[in-house]
Order: sequence, then structure tokens, then C-alpha cells
Amino acid sequence: MSRLFCNILLHLFTNPIQSKKIKMSESNVTVKESAIQYGLILGGILAISTVLMYALNQELFLSAWVGVSTIVLVIGTGIFSVGKAKDILGGFMSFKEAFTAYFITTAVGLAISTAVGILIFAIIDTELGAYLNEQSYEMARAFMERFNTPEEIMNESLNELKEVDNFSIVNQVKSYFTGLIMQAVIGLLIGLIFKKADPNAID
Repeated sequence: MSRLFCNILLHLFTNPIQSKKIKMSESNVTVKESAIQYGLILGGILAISTVLMYALNQELFLSAWVGVSTIVLVIGTGIFSVGKAKDILGGFMSFKEAFTAYFITTAVGLAISTAVGILIFAIIDTELGAYLNEQSYEMARAFMERFNTPEEIMNESLNELKEVDNFSIVNQVKSYFTGLIMQAVIGLLIGLIFKKADPNAID
């Protein structure tokens, strides 16, 4: 699945875009408009990957590698969006502009992904969430048993885990906003890296 993410991202961002309707023109596209467009691309990739996992292998929703690949994809797309925004601005950009480009891209992409997740787990297949919660429970128990976790601690942790529905609408929305906080922190670092003052600008 991580290879699928990489191939889709590589295809979207390395192949030249021929259509004038899709091509971003630095003369008439603002930083926010550019960020929204890349956010839609990111959201599309995440949505397609979610649908493919649902259709082909639902166990992938619990895969750590898929989770890591998703994080890398989100951060990578955000950085790419900031780079494009810098081109639009002529090679110079403020910290605020860099942060805005990154945050809007990731926020839009994750919002689309969350909406698709809610659609699948809360509307289309309400039993899938319960199944994945049970699988997550069994994986956690096996992990703790493997490392000889004391029984008292293991039972307490498993009881807490059993009460959590990771795929409910409320928890998916909570995960979205938690993700936004993480992306905001990363966006602050990206803003510091990409900011570049115009030496010819008049204060």
C-alpha cells in the first residue's frame, strides 16, 4: 500500500500537466487557491486509498505501515504545496504565507479523508468498525503478552481499549482535529524553513 501511495504521488507531481484548466498559472493563482488545489489532490489520494483498502483488504486499516505512509504522504504533499506557493510568490515568502500554504493543504486533505472514513464506517458498513476494534483489541493483547506485561496492567489497558470505538463519528472527528494540531506544529517548522524575505521589498 505504501508503494501505491508513492506511485500515485509521483505520477501527480512529476508528470507535466497539459490541460490549461488544471495548470496553475503563477500570474492568477493565489497562495490559498494553490494550497486548496493541492489539498484536494491529497484528499483524493487518501480517499482512493481508503476505498481500495475497504474493497481489497480491510486488515490494512490496522497496519502500522499504512499509518506511517499516510503521515509521510500528508507531510510531503504539504511541503510540495509550500514549494509551489513560493514559486507563485516569485521565490520569496513570509513565515505566515508558508504556514498558510502548508496548513490549508493538509487541513483540506485530511478533511476529505475523514469524511470518506465516516461515510464508510458510519453509513455504508457499520459492522466493519466493530470488527476492526475487536482485531485491534486482539493485536494489543498479543503484543503485551509477547513482552510479558504484568497481568494487572494488561487487564486495565485492555479494558480501557475495549470501551473505545476508534471508528465512531465522534472519534473520527476527534482524530481529525488532533491531526490538525500535529500538522500545525509541523507547519510552524516548515514556515521557518521556507520563509525568505525579499531584499528589495520596501518596509
